[in-house]
Amino acid sequence: MIKLSAILVLTLPLASVKAEKMSKRYSMVIDVTKCYGCMACVAACAGENNVPIGYFRTWVERIVKPEGNVIFVPKQCNHCENPPCLPPCPTGATYRDENGVVLVDDEKCIGCGACVQACPYGARFMNPIKGTADKCTFCDHRLKKNLLPACVEACPTGARIFGSLTEKSELKNIIDTRPTQTLKNYTNANPQIYYINLPKEADR
Repeated sequence: MIKLSAILVLTLPLASVKAEKMSKRYSMVIDVTKCYGCMACVAACAGENNVPIGYFRTWVERIVKPEGNVIFVPKQCNHCENPPCLPPCPTGATYRDENGVVLVDDEKCIGCGACVQACPYGARFMNPIKGTADKCTFCDHRLKKNLLPACVEACPTGARIFGSLTEKSELKNIIDTRPTQTLKNYTNANPQIYYINLPKEADR
């Protein structure tokens, strides 16, 4: 009985930690009205993640409205709840981690490009240096150190807001209280990048 009690005492905290870890759901809100196309996010992402020249994990689209207004719309992997890129992967290299971040395991990726073709957002590319699929990771290596993704930290206007959907945060408050939009809802991918004032021209 003493041994059993000791085991219970040791395992209960571990189970609690695991449950707490599983509770996060990282997401991002992008306020289009605050973006003026400076590309600081693109540069920060490239520098932080060693993105090859000519390739992008995040990019900014320039849209000119009929009346002449120019709108800038940052885009990236949407870290979908139902990622279309996941089923085609023959090796299981593409996966969602415990916090909902869609990642690529370079050790398992064989460079077939099936996931690149399956992504409806054009957010993946074949890294010519590594020979594997590449994409935004929400800077998961920074998240493990309680740091923000590089693109969020670099934005001079606060257009990008990052946080957890399962915790009290500025991000959750915005999604709960303000109208937001997501891209290509017809795919049923349930993207987790939310936009404020997304122009219909950007939903392509």
